[in-house]
Amino acid sequence: MTREEYRAKQRRPMRLVAFRDAFNGLRVLCGTQPNARFHLLATGCALGAGVWFRLARWEWVALVLAVIVVWAVEALNTAIEFTVDLLSPEPHFLAGWAKDVAAGAVLVASVGAVVVGCLVFGPHLGVG
Repeated sequence: MTREEYRAKQRRPMRLVAFRDAFNGLRVLCGTQPNARFHLLATGCALGAGVWFRLARWEWVALVLAVIVVWAVEALNTAIEFTVDLLSPEPHFLAGWAKDVAAGAVLVASVGAVVVGCLVFGPHLGVG
């Protein structure tokens, strides 16, 4: 970004710029990460099933929180991967560990979301 572009950006209302940048980040996340596209599909299915089964308020709270956690961790994982790739273009074991730990966090969040899904939808499906 040039100095003129930076100054022009600073003159815009900062809230609008922040929202634009945030939505751009979501576009980059979904556009570059196959796992994010899978999460998008899973989110749609979970929310659709919630509507279908007419979930109670507490069930919606659990479901939405699980979805939010997975999306937040996936976004942070992607940001960590981009940053590591930028700062360590050559293979380094610490760079690999950083990416592995971030991916592990996504796995933990995703497994947790599946558990929440089983607890919420199980009774509606006659399981549990």
